Amino acid sequence: MSDYYDAIMTNGYYDYQAIANELMHYSFSGNSLEVGCGTGLILEELAQRCSTGKIVGIDLTQAMLAIAQERLRRFSNIQLVLENVLHLSLQQTFDLAFSYGGVWYFSKDANAEPVLVSHIVDEGDNHQGLEQVSKHLAPGGSLLLGIQGPHHDYQAAISGGMIYSQIITPQTTGFIKDYPLSDGATVLMQQTTQYRTYSFKQAKAMLATHGLEYQADDTSQLFMEFKKR
Repeated sequence: MSDYYDAIMTNGYYDYQAIANELMHYSFSGNSLEVGCGTGLILEELAQRCSTGKIVGIDLTQAMLAIAQERLRRFSNIQLVLENVLHLSLQQTFDLAFSYGGVWYFSKDANAEPVLVSHIVDEGDNHQGLEQVSKHLAPGGSLLLGIQGPHHDYQAAISGGMIYSQIITPQTTGFIKDYPLSDGATVLMQQTTQYRTYSFKQAKAMLATHGLEYQADDTSQLFMEFKKR
């Protein structure tokens, strides 16, 4: 997917300027961590707005990081690291960690409570990953998890005449998402990902287990905040 990631994501999938603007309401004077930085699209927007403070981006896909490295090489305050969040070991702590569509995020329908969506399927691994993130947060630091709309099947034309599709298959503990990309006649990319989901009550309890307490805030439309005790 790495070769086509930017083409998909910058055709209206996410509003990166809005995400960066929202993040700038939080402190970037210290060290910050993006969990699942992909090709660096959020980091680029942040670096253009903030030259102080060090921002570290981690991802477990080398091909994604290679694109991010090229994109961000002109920004001296950005560091990229190949890391699996389950075994996170950066030898430093952060005032802020965030993920928007990365490892964890919330899906929210207008008339329902948000649901935590995780790229990690195993229950124990979710706890392990959150424990590692919590260990890398300074006391009083915050973990911000993005808020997105509900998942549904759809198809959309993107740049270069390509067609991007999403097909959602519900599962007992989550869902499977198939997302092919074609040029109309030929499938250029095909990826299938399984996701784990948690109710809002379950999510808050799991995060609290690792010292991350939910901060109720009706002003943010893009992030939910969990503060480390």
